[in-house]
Amino acid sequence: MDEFSHLDDMGNIKMVDVTNKLSTVRIAKASGKVNMDSKTILAINNDEVPKGNVLTAAKISGINGAKKTADFIPLCHQINLSFIDVKFEIDTSSILIRSIVKTKESTGVEMEALSAVSSAALTIYDMCKAMDKTMSISSIKLEKKVGGKTDHATGYRPTVGVITLSDGVKSGDREDISGKILVDGFRESGCKVEHQAILEDGSNDLVPTIQNWVGTGVELILTTGGTGLGPRDLTIETVEEIFDSKIPGIEQALHSYGRGMIKTAMLSRLTAGITKESIIICLPGSPGAVKDALVVLIPTIFHSFHMMKGEKH
Repeated sequence: MDEFSHLDDMGNIKMVDVTNKLSTVRIAKASGKVNMDSKTILAINNDEVPKGNVLTAAKISGINGAKKTADFIPLCHQINLSFIDVKFEIDTSSILIRSIVKTKESTGVEMEALSAVSSAALTIYDMCKAMDKTMSISSIKLEKKVGGKTDHATGYRPTVGVITLSDGVKSGDREDISGKILVDGFRESGCKVEHQAILEDGSNDLVPTIQNWVGTGVELILTTGGTGLGPRDLTIETVEEIFDSKIPGIEQALHSYGRGMIKTAMLSRLTAGITKESIIICLPGSPGAVKDALVVLIPTIFHSFHMMKGEKH
């Protein structure tokens, strides 16, 4: 890692800002083990532990531990948990604890799953420590996480081209901020971005440029600008004429996320489609809109190229 996410530029502790991350279903599973004497196992099975029913207390403790994670791990986010469960597998000399935690939030629940296992293990230890001095807690680990950037994880990275449509940028009166954001964002994700162009609004060169890039093997082409409601905002109409098929899900996801960030996003138009073996996505021209697009598109968009090659969804 080049940076520590929990430290600011001055080296001070900070909480990671997840405001702009997508809210998705996120699941984490964890496990851990309490090792003990076989006589203690027998006592637990027979409900003969003086302090009461061990596994019932441990399960309640595990659920509460997951709920209270942000209270005792200072940089964890407070999130709404939609499901928690703790289960036990009893062996002759140990109890294996498994937890599963679910949420629909903008950050994961790994720590909550680990907290559930830890709290359950400590409760078992506490309830049995008077009768077993050999107990130990071990192997607490994350077993699986689902959601966020780990979904559809793929090492494949397409070649990318970026086209900015703006009279002001073309004339040199304005800086191409949005185009740079897209180029930097995809390069940082591991993509080659060797094609970039700046055209005036409604340019007749837009379609020939896209077709030329497609012919040279550019797999993902993003345009920024020309998607508003003005008379020269012609990007959508122009580009959709060369689509072999549209990808409405991308458009819907971008619109949904944008509206969640700023109300005026409802006034911007978007489109996405396939031309031959390349994907073209037309985005608004504002820096905020393209920043939002990076959040939505990376890394999920990379999975589409596996799908286009006939692999499973």
